[in-house]
Amino acid sequence: MITVSDTRSAETDKSGQLIKELLLADDHTVALYQIIKDEPKEIQSQMTALGEDTRINAVIFNGGTGIAPRDTTYDALEKLLEKTLPGFGELFRFLSYQEIGSRAMASRAVAGVYQSKIIFSLPGSSNAVRLGMEKLILPELVHLVKQLNLQN
Repeated sequence: MITVSDTRSAETDKSGQLIKELLLADDHTVALYQIIKDEPKEIQSQMTALGEDTRINAVIFNGGTGIAPRDTTYDALEKLLEKTLPGFGELFRFLSYQEIGSRAMASRAVAGVYQSKIIFSLPGSSNAVRLGMEKLILPELVHLVKQLNLQN
C-alpha cells in the first residue's frame, strides 16, 4: 500500500488509512504501508523493490493520478506494467461519473500486472478510494491474485 504525495504524512493520510482499513476488514494482510514523494524515479524504484518482494501479491497506490504537473503516478507505472487491465480504469471512471459527473474524465486510475503481482492505482481522494476499493478492487482481488499465481 503506497501513498504518493508531496504533502501527506502518516497522520494526514486519510486515503491510505482507509485502504488499509478496508483491506484488513476483508481479511487481507497489509505487508507494507509507505508514503513516497510524487517523483517518477521514486515510484519506479518502489515498484521494482515490491516486484522482488515474495510476501506481496498485490500493490495499491493512491494519489498522483490526475493531470496536474505533479501527478506522475500513472506515467511512472505505465512504463513498468507488463499487462494492463483497461477495464479497471474504464469502470472506475464510469462509476466516478455517476458520483461526480464529467470531472471523472480527469482520472488516470490504472491497473495492471508487474512481476506476477496485480497493481492498482487510485486517486488520492477518500471518496475515490472508497469507490475503487468497495466496487472494484475488493470484489476481484482474490480472483486476480489466483489468476496470476497460476503462472507460477
